[in-house]
Amino acid sequence: MKAAIYPGSFDPVTFGHLDIIRRSAEIFDELTVSVLNNKTKTPLFSVEERVKILEEATKDLPNVKIDSFSGLLIDYAKAKNVHVAIRGLRAITDFEYELQIAQTNHKLSGGRLDTMFLTTTLEYAYLSSSSVKEIASFGGDISQCVPEFVARLIYEKYGIGENG
Repeated sequence: MKAAIYPGSFDPVTFGHLDIIRRSAEIFDELTVSVLNNKTKTPLFSVEERVKILEEATKDLPNVKIDSFSGLLIDYAKAKNVHVAIRGLRAITDFEYELQIAQTNHKLSGGRLDTMFLTTTLEYAYLSSSSVKEIASFGGDISQCVPEFVARLIYEKYGIGENG
């Protein structure tokens, strides 16, 4: 069975993330989307909330599992016996950053963890979780960025009604 892990913060999950998830789910028999508990960031949603959001957003994909982890990806992948990590790329600047991480993970894992890059569909190339949060914090329309239920949750976090 071919399995992969798609790690990330997913704070919040965007249509860009969901595009990568759907396309990866077509390539692999099993895809684990895993929320990183990054202690250096202050997220909008807790790890538990992000896991629940992703479960809802991917409920139509039977070969996708949602999980969370903290620490090094190589340790998590080893514990799961998975040898491929998925990363999405929006622009060349993403590639430079992600390539360095992929090479480091490959080296630290003793060559047991490879990274597969998928370029984001052009329709979503502009999207980032940071920009979604910024737009929403000012009451802007994020309906083209995230699923409707995610938009409602984001607006709730900022204590504002939908679209201002």
